[in-house]
Amino acid sequence: MRELSNASLTSLPSEVDAPRYDRTALRGGIVHFGVGHFHRSHQAMYLDELMRRGQSMDWAVHGVGVRPADEGTRNRLAAQDHLYTLTVKEPDGSRRNRVIGSLLSAGYSPQDPTGVVERIADAATRVVSLTITEGGYGIDQVTGEFTGDSAPIRADLDADVPNTTPFGLVLQAMRLRRDRGLGGLTVMSCDNIQENGTVSRAAFLGFAGMKDPELARWMEQEVSFPNSMVDRVTPATVDADRAYLERTFGYRDRWPVTAEPFHQWVLEDAFVAGRPPLEDVGVDIVGDVEPYELMKLRLANGTHQALCYFGFLLGHRYVHEAITDPDVQALLLRYVDEEAVPTLKPIAGVAFRAYGRTVVARFANPEIQDPLTRICADTSDRIPKFLLPVVTAQLADGGPVGVCAAVVAAWARYAEGTDEQGRPIDVVDPRRDSLMAAARRNGDAPTAFIEDRSLFGTLAESPRFVEAYVEALRLIRTGGVRAALRQIVAAPSR
Repeated sequence: MRELSNASLTSLPSEVDAPRYDRTALRGGIVHFGVGHFHRSHQAMYLDELMRRGQSMDWAVHGVGVRPADEGTRNRLAAQDHLYTLTVKEPDGSRRNRVIGSLLSAGYSPQDPTGVVERIADAATRVVSLTITEGGYGIDQVTGEFTGDSAPIRADLDADVPNTTPFGLVLQAMRLRRDRGLGGLTVMSCDNIQENGTVSRAAFLGFAGMKDPELARWMEQEVSFPNSMVDRVTPATVDADRAYLERTFGYRDRWPVTAEPFHQWVLEDAFVAGRPPLEDVGVDIVGDVEPYELMKLRLANGTHQALCYFGFLLGHRYVHEAITDPDVQALLLRYVDEEAVPTLKPIAGVAFRAYGRTVVARFANPEIQDPLTRICADTSDRIPKFLLPVVTAQLADGGPVGVCAAVVAAWARYAEGTDEQGRPIDVVDPRRDSLMAAARRNGDAPTAFIEDRSLFGTLAESPRFVEAYVEALRLIRTGGVRAALRQIVAAPSR
């Protein structure tokens, strides 16, 4: 069995689209934190496309992992010259396969923090990009302020040499760049967060202000934080993905990635040290990302949240199963048309309802095999960003909130930790204990779950939302999820 490597690229079957550019000519211009599945199917793919056109050979990526799980990623990719296969799964069962060559390295910071700092401080590095998940920024979800309220960030704030988080490592590198007269760079978040550049700015400058106020003032002038919107469904790699490449094409790839055909990237043109010409490969470079990100967060990410708890409680285990359930789909279309779309800012040439139906069609792709547990995980980081802004906007305008309230009620029922057959539900969330404790009170204190101000703000004080939420929770708990879902969908807007 041949191994994927630089040496084997020219001998891969013609059905695998391998890079033909000279990878020895690549030079790093980007340091990326979080070389996970999404980064490899999205940002790295766009850069690879530029390189296939003979462009941006000095914009290759040096990856960095900070979590224990990232050590395995580093080892797998290093064994194959940091190449990997991206398999695009079409709804009809066909597949397109290409090898991505834009990743130069995948380091692991706990074993070489000095090397990571020097890489960021290198004059060739002009962008630090991030996919560190919604909960990785240490930002208060209600106020938007940096709190550093996580064990890794707190450890870095307390340490003389902060080596644990991207914030600490970047801070050290910025000190070196300042002292060496190199100037700043751009920190580019690619996470699914509304105003992710603004969030990044608050996190990095907030961290710097707590550690080194003088350096924070320098960073404020020298570092830019563009907002962006990114979209592509990218499930976790499983053994079947590796077996497919071995069986079909006769080569071993230790860390392939799969994705849906759709991909989108909208990026604010705010770079202080240059950028690759991403517009040449389909990235929308715009002055204001907000209308696009609201569309994506509320229609795509919000739809994910709207389907996952009902879907799981109904016995489905994959996104495509849940979204093709007629009762779930009816709920989703009401969410899109009646509650989410009215909160969006117009975008020239974009029909929001049609976009929402494109989302439903994408999520119904049976080839992706995206588990509902992935969407149900870390809800306390997701619902406040994807769904609750819809509620807030609708309450302010006097619009309906009944579907959103029902989704929150389904989350509360899910957080009870057992399904309708009494089988345990593994609730995966950074606030697991407090969420489950509140959910255990659903029967005798039906508003307990939504009284956590750090998650829900003042929604528990909104009579309209509380009425809709309590009624949905009552229907779910007394009549069963299927019957409740049908009653909620059939009810007038509220």
